[in-house]
Amino acid sequence: MTNDAILDHVIATGEPYELIDCDPDLADTAQFCEAYGYRMDESANAIIVIGKADPKLYAACLVLATTRLDVNGAVRRRLGTRKASFAPAEDTMELTGMTIGGVTPFGLPPALPLWIDARIMELERVIVGGGSRDRKLYVAPTALTKLVGAAVVENLARVPSPQ
Repeated sequence: MTNDAILDHVIATGEPYELIDCDPDLADTAQFCEAYGYRMDESANAIIVIGKADPKLYAACLVLATTRLDVNGAVRRRLGTRKASFAPAEDTMELTGMTIGGVTPFGLPPALPLWIDARIMELERVIVGGGSRDRKLYVAPTALTKLVGAAVVENLARVPSPQ
């Protein structure tokens, strides 16, 4: 999907957004936040997961950067499979047309469910991937709930224990 097509999906929500250009080498969330002055707790990662079944089941999950996706609990149960894991980069590219570090919830294939951790809905705005490693989107979380296949999920992610 082209960057323009992704923006069309964002605009179609009718919600406010900001497009943020970034250096592709700084697209990973922690590097992006440090370089551009954003907080990790206002940034979210879109992660494609795979359920080990025949045929394989996939879903997109959106979780705050300060949390960890509960792949072996919440994700596995929602997929209805005995095992679940992060999808390989090749599968992510094949399913979405996007590379890791640029995956956005906007413009995903309609058949791919989008599960949004409920913590994201508490924010005024959230930073998500922009469809490529050279941009991010700063959007109202309500825009995410307007996407095809989107569902807000309690405890999709866990807050990591302090070490």
